[in-house]
Formats: sequence, structure tokens, C-alpha cells
Amino acid sequence: MVQPGTAANPLRVAIIGSGPTGFYAADQLFKQEGLVVQVDMFDRLPTPYGLVRGGVAPDHQKIKSVTAAYDRTAAHPNFRFYGNVELGKHITLDDLRDHYHQIIFCTGAQTDRSMGIPGEELQGSHAATEFVAWYNGHPDYGDCQFDLTQERAAVVGVGNVAVDVARILCRTPEELAATDIADYALAALNRSNIKEVYLLGRRGPAQAAFTNPEIKELGELAGADIYVPPAEAELDELSRAELQRTQDRLALKKVEILQGFAQRPDEDKPRQLVVRFLVSPVEILGDEKGRVRAIKLVKNKLYATEAGTLRAEPTGEYEELPVGMVFRSVGYRGVPLPGVPFNDKWGVIFNNKGRVINPDTQQPVVGEYCAGWIKRGPSGVIGTNKPDAAETVTCMLEDLAQGLTLRPSQPEPAAIEALIRQRQPQYVTYQDWLRLNEIELAKGKELGRPRLKFTRVEDMLAALGR
Repeated sequence: MVQPGTAANPLRVAIIGSGPTGFYAADQLFKQEGLVVQVDMFDRLPTPYGLVRGGVAPDHQKIKSVTAAYDRTAAHPNFRFYGNVELGKHITLDDLRDHYHQIIFCTGAQTDRSMGIPGEELQGSHAATEFVAWYNGHPDYGDCQFDLTQERAAVVGVGNVAVDVARILCRTPEELAATDIADYALAALNRSNIKEVYLLGRRGPAQAAFTNPEIKELGELAGADIYVPPAEAELDELSRAELQRTQDRLALKKVEILQGFAQRPDEDKPRQLVVRFLVSPVEILGDEKGRVRAIKLVKNKLYATEAGTLRAEPTGEYEELPVGMVFRSVGYRGVPLPGVPFNDKWGVIFNNKGRVINPDTQQPVVGEYCAGWIKRGPSGVIGTNKPDAAETVTCMLEDLAQGLTLRPSQPEPAAIEALIRQRQPQYVTYQDWLRLNEIELAKGKELGRPRLKFTRVEDMLAALGR
């Protein structure tokens, strides 16, 4: 059999998921000299870009400009997008094997980790991922309800997602109106009664996962004072020793920013954002109606593991923080795909450098790969996915050179298109998406906003005349 990758026999690749990783993988494939490759990208939503559209905070428009690079990749003549097509519903893994030489799963980490404490099920206890998807207009989350009549909210976690949630809760209506936040979220947040937001970290200031620009931005909010309890801004002996040893400039700057907040005078703004350290939630407490009324915290101290990392352990000293809402932001987690080996403990696909691995034989599954968060877990920023995708593509090219690809019975592009047209006649092409994009931008411009998002699949299809 002639090896695929020529004009007569193009390499056919399916990419499942249209977030940054999927586009970076496609771009890497198209850049291979002498390789003729045809890429079909699938997404269960009609809109591409993954977390850039559904996860990046609406007040961070600059970050979203990365989509211009994805549009250039999508403009390649051998690229096709099948939006509104779901693996396991409209197409199966066997269908993909029948039509492609290689398959890459780039589905990200779509759900959240739980805290594993009593009271998480109470009304008013939410995953931060749900809130983020809701205010970003993700079609699956438009009906979520958040009781913004409450005056106090706690956000558990000190990563960038937790910071995003706290910041959006603290933004003024004027600040939010300048973003592409979903219109229903804008209306709800404009009526918000939130006065205090607590950001809770289990370790100290030096170990906080947020980046310096993110935490610095919290000190620039028009309608919220930021406060860090001075005792919690101070470094313990172990953290101080570690920073002296490593001279980590980013961590030193982070501590400097936080200690500056601890000394900052109150400007009497309508809201207050309190950043706490060395506290862990042990229980969410409810009222007689099953609604959140408080969160019980234990104070922590740090200890050094044998590996030298600093971990938090409880001291036995407790406090209750009266809050009406709790958002847990303790990590994203991947979701299993039908027929794809999944490591449930880690929340990722079983893989070695992006090659999908059969856990029983420990051997690669021929023709199947993964990249991004579903490969390595939820770590890094958008750009981290570029070298990650490149590593996976390198494995694909090595396997291609060895003749280790699937042998599809129907590799012709028309064959999969006919199948999708039959199974999901409402699929969306990239040209369709560009039309939706133009409509969103035009509607936003009328309102003086970056865009006005479609938040329902039915509305997207109606706008396309379906």
C-alpha cells in the first residue's frame, strides 16, 4: 500500500475539538514540507475556539485576539470544520477509523474537580467552571441560576480561573458593559447585591497559582477595594527560605504585590475583595431551606515533603465565614470519550507523549493521538498548548514514516461529508461560523461593545437561515 501523504493519497486527519490545541495541531501538520494532509476538525458546538470563546474572561479581550491565527489556519484549502457535530452522538470512533488515517483528540478538560467536603450539594454552591461558562454565553449553561441577591461570596482556589470569577463578581456595570459578556449575564450582574468576595488559598502567598498580571489587576478595580490580612501576607519561615534559595523573580514579585495590598488603605469603594491564605474549606454550612449560609475553614501551616515541595496541613483552628454563595475553583478535569482509553484518576486520556495507549497492553493504539489538557491535564496558558500539540504531531509523523496508520475504507473527503450530512444535517462549516462572527461583531458595535454573542444553538442556526 502506498504511504499516505501524497497528492494522489493525502494523509487524512480528524481533529476532535476546536480549541487552541486543535488549531495548533492542524497548523503543525500543514507546515510539514512535502506532506499533503487534509484536516477535518469536529466540535459539538457550532462555534470554534474552545476555551478562548467559552473560558477566557470577557474583560480580557486582548487574549482573545489569538483567534486571528486560528482563522489563518482554517483558511488553508485542505481544512474543513464540522461544527455542531458530536462524537458519540452524530459520529462514532468506528466512523472516524473508516474515514481517516489518524485521529487527534483535543477535547480539553470540560468539567471541574469537587472539593470532597460536606455541603457541596447545597443550593448556592457552584463549580467555578459553570459560572465562567454562564457569563461567557456557552450554550450548555445559559439556564444556570446564581443567586446574586446574596451579599457575600467565597471563591475557593487561587488560580487564574478563581481570580476571573472574583473579578467579574466585583466589576461595575460600566466595566462589564465594555466587554463581550453574555447579555443575560450582564443584566443579572448589573442587579447584583454582592458586597464582599473572599478568595481562599490553602497555601501561602508564594505558592498561589495565579499569575502576577492577574493579581495586579485585582488592585485596579473601579468599584472594589482589595484587602489581604497582613498576617496572611507574611511569609512563613519555609516559604522565606525557599524564595531566598531559588530567587524566583516571579514569586518574589507576587509576594511584593500581595504585601502591598495588605498595607493599602481602604478607599471606601462599594465592594471589598478579600484575599486569604493558609485556609482550607472543611464544610459548607446550610440553612433550614438547604441554602448556603457559611463556609467552615481550617487554618493551615506549611510543611516540607521529602521531595522538598511545600504542602499545607490543618492546625485544628477553625473559623466560619458567613457567605451565601461558594464557587469551587480547585481544578478542571477531562471527560471520557466513547471508546477512548481514559485514566479516571488523572482525568486524562491514557497516553505517552500524545500517543493513545491501551492500558491493558501498554501499547499505542494505532492512529489515535491526543493533545492539550485531555493529554496532560489542566496546566499552563493558551500558548502552552503549542509545544504540546507539536510533540503530538511529531509522534504522528514518526508513526506515519513507519507505516503505522489506520487504513480507512473510505478516505475520500466526500464520504465523511455525506455521512455527516445524513446524520447531522444542521452541521456548521467554517464559512458559516465566519458569518455568525460578523453578525455578533455588528450587533456589538451597535451597542458600543466588542460583540454580542449568540448564546443558543437554535439562534445561531436561525441566523444562518436554517
